[in-house]
Amino acid sequence: MGDKAQTHPGAAGRAQAADHPQSVRNVVLVGHSGSGKTTLVETLALTAGAVNRAGRVEDGGTVSDYDEIEHRQQRSVQLSLVPVEWDGIKVNLLDTPGYADFVGELRAGLRAADAALFVVSASDGVDGSTRMVWEECAAVGMPRAIVVTHLEAARADFEEMTRICAEAFGADDPDAVLPLYLPLRGPEAPDGHAPVTGLIGLLSQKLFDYSTGERKESEPGEDQLPLIEEARNRLIEGIISESEDETLMDRYLGGEPVDVKTLIEDLERAVARGVFFPVLAAAPAAEGSRQGLGTVELLELITRGFPTPLEHETLRVTTIDGNPRELKPCDPDAPLVAEVVKTSSDPYVGRLSLIRVFSGTLRADQTVHVSGHGLADRGHEDHDVDERIGALSTPFGKQQRPVSHVIAGDLACVAKLSRAETGDTLSAKDDPLLMEPWQMPDPLLPLAIQAHSKPDEDKLSQGLARLVAEDPTMRLEQNQDTHQVVLWCLGEAHADVALERLRSRYGVQVDVVPHKVSLRETFATKAAGRGRHVKQSGGHGQFAICEIEVEPLPGGSGIEFVDKVVGGAVPRQFIPSVEKGVRAQAAKGVAAGYPLIDVRVTLLDGKAHSVDSSDAAFQTAGALALREAATDARIHLLEPVDEVSVLVGDEFVGTVMSDLSGRRGRVLGTEQTPGGRTLIRAEVPEIEIGRYAIDLRSMSHGTARFSRRYVRHEPMPQQVADRVREEERKAS
Repeated sequence: MGDKAQTHPGAAGRAQAADHPQSVRNVVLVGHSGSGKTTLVETLALTAGAVNRAGRVEDGGTVSDYDEIEHRQQRSVQLSLVPVEWDGIKVNLLDTPGYADFVGELRAGLRAADAALFVVSASDGVDGSTRMVWEECAAVGMPRAIVVTHLEAARADFEEMTRICAEAFGADDPDAVLPLYLPLRGPEAPDGHAPVTGLIGLLSQKLFDYSTGERKESEPGEDQLPLIEEARNRLIEGIISESEDETLMDRYLGGEPVDVKTLIEDLERAVARGVFFPVLAAAPAAEGSRQGLGTVELLELITRGFPTPLEHETLRVTTIDGNPRELKPCDPDAPLVAEVVKTSSDPYVGRLSLIRVFSGTLRADQTVHVSGHGLADRGHEDHDVDERIGALSTPFGKQQRPVSHVIAGDLACVAKLSRAETGDTLSAKDDPLLMEPWQMPDPLLPLAIQAHSKPDEDKLSQGLARLVAEDPTMRLEQNQDTHQVVLWCLGEAHADVALERLRSRYGVQVDVVPHKVSLRETFATKAAGRGRHVKQSGGHGQFAICEIEVEPLPGGSGIEFVDKVVGGAVPRQFIPSVEKGVRAQAAKGVAAGYPLIDVRVTLLDGKAHSVDSSDAAFQTAGALALREAATDARIHLLEPVDEVSVLVGDEFVGTVMSDLSGRRGRVLGTEQTPGGRTLIRAEVPEIEIGRYAIDLRSMSHGTARFSRRYVRHEPMPQQVADRVREEERKAS
């Protein structure tokens, strides 16, 4: 970009609180798992002088992936913030997990950022999920740049990777995705691979040599300039085509030379506006080095090309009552509006809330209003409470560096906000406001759990509540039909992390049990039943007899009770007792122990005793009559059916539809959508899609999405019902 020399800033690279939004850059790193995001963050921190060696801080820990679970799994599982300082600018680097199960952390990072770095591996290319995130960023106009990593890999080709990125990300304008530098390779090693040792700037035509571990600027040789001529001309034309100066292209095509400074300024404006997407190269620092290849250039792009928080589109803000509220964008002197973008637990500090301040200034020891509204679909009740801000800090690995205040546009951590959850709004106590929550994916993989022991049972409820408060992509369900505790997750890895956190953070050991769906029973044929409850054992006896008829009703009818008794065979005061007994037995089931629905129960006749009949006796008789009727009728087992909507790439449509049919699904229709995707709608029995979140990801290589909603209960095929009953018998 600017291609200027930069000395190692030393301790100045350790960013503290910013004093003005103009001096802040919030950047989220996006890319598939293994693309090198975390390594890049650590190398940028090293280059900025924030760490003493690659990824290490004073206590020997890393600045990213410092959680014990991340160490064990060897991958990022949560959003982490690494603030560094470069050229007087505070750069908040938001490292996100690349694995699809942790997309909630990615969306939190996108919410907190003003620009995105898409990290792609030269050895792996661009996957479908990364393309989908690019499209999401494009929809909201977020500025983006691309960083190519793993150039040290055999057969890594930067030019070819740039072409692939232009195809993947430049659908509307491939000339908007162009490199700013070209890698230079050194002598071939014995294995025939020539390592990348430097970069050559296409605009400045300067050579930047990293072979010694320190960036050195020099003039390229005459034999090197022809190598960049074509790429340089294409870059200049790409910048000029996005220039706000409409006369620049005519002057350039007319042969008038364009000043490099003008080109750089136009480039910076185009990047900040989100209409030009530069491609850069980066590599980790060698052992003992203080700079990684391309990291100086990348920091220059971030600080000079990416937008400030002042340029962030103002998010929708309302009062607690829902009335719109207009605020100046990112004004430190305006009313306070901040948002909790992540909640975590620290074994020493307790609950930590990572917040982004969008308006006003947040100060330590300030009392704020915490609002959580519109999160019911995530399992969170609306809440409004005043809380006192304790310590404010900027995170750096496991360390927390105290700060006195956080201005609009900056990010920081707040300790011990007991009620604040991810997605909540912090505002002034006397002027409570609310931000519209961001979209989160629905957790669609059920994990049925139970406490391992009695001590675990005592701690389970609190541990689950904390877990869900931290991660809004988890949903907790206490299923009243199956009596199971179900934790809904995004995938297997997400579920594994949830179980590990319950164990390591909250000391709760749980067992995973098979997930049950809410089955029902109904009568398939009309039947009659007689309930006789007559007992005499000295003293007050029990006497109640009733005769009923049961007939099936259409789905969704529930239980209908009809009184057709004539002549007072059953006294009027005991007819409600019969109904109560029938409904109680229906709730328990009459065949396999599942609730009975969609029947009409008609009371036809009965007998009573003037002394021994009672409410309890007729309740028992009603239950017995229903059970006897079931012995003479054909009982259907009913299963819940969901409408499933699958958004999938056109190349996977056949595979997905075939799979849905194999799950006893009925395809209702398909619909073409933009971006080469198809929306498939089908009705599928719920028992067949328990693991669909995992299977669909495998079928579509992680690019498909689906949603589900309950439609109705319908009869289960006999062979499936027999299998379910047999499994229930073995389990009991």
